[in-house]
Amino acid sequence: MNFSSKLIEEAVNEFSKLPGVGKRTALRFVLHLMKNNKAEVEQFGNTFIKLRSELKYCEKCHNVSDKVLCEVCANPKRDQTTVCVVEDIRDVMAIENTQQYLGVYHVLGGIISPMDGVGPSDLTIESLVQKAAKGEIKEVIMALSTTMEGDTTNFYIYKRLKAYAITVTTIARGIAIGDELEYADEVTLGRSIINRTLYENSLSFK
Repeated sequence: MNFSSKLIEEAVNEFSKLPGVGKRTALRFVLHLMKNNKAEVEQFGNTFIKLRSELKYCEKCHNVSDKVLCEVCANPKRDQTTVCVVEDIRDVMAIENTQQYLGVYHVLGGIISPMDGVGPSDLTIESLVQKAAKGEIKEVIMALSTTMEGDTTNFYIYKRLKAYAITVTTIARGIAIGDELEYADEVTLGRSIINRTLYENSLSFK
């Protein structure tokens, strides 16, 4: 793709670094911004600068937040003893959209994936175990994607929590094998949470 302007080329290259954005789509973005007035473009850019510099992570659940505690953890109506373990913010949003879950979350920040160089120490598993050791949790709901990596992470967490008096459950298999939570429809995901089962019952060996 040939550009008559180095500035446009650089802008296109930056947009094309985003997931799923090719050079042609990136060029449409850039041309659209060029039609906006200077103040609108500055607002657009400053929004992302502010996002990167001011965004926080909840000190309790590791979800993204504007404050020290996210809105879920700070809500006195949420059951603090029931913790839903998810991969990232997209899963929190998906479950919240069901309006079927009244507990809190624990965001791992990923899943165990040796192929990608991600091990247990790269995730927030240790802080979840610490909560369990302090007796702050009654139930942990495993709500990770039903992939090999998700199942591996589920099993690792289950083994780490086994020493504590905690009920470990997993969402029902209304979510198809290999599916990711963010793509599940709200009704199916809501029912999967409500109809969750004991995690150990999902194991082929005990």
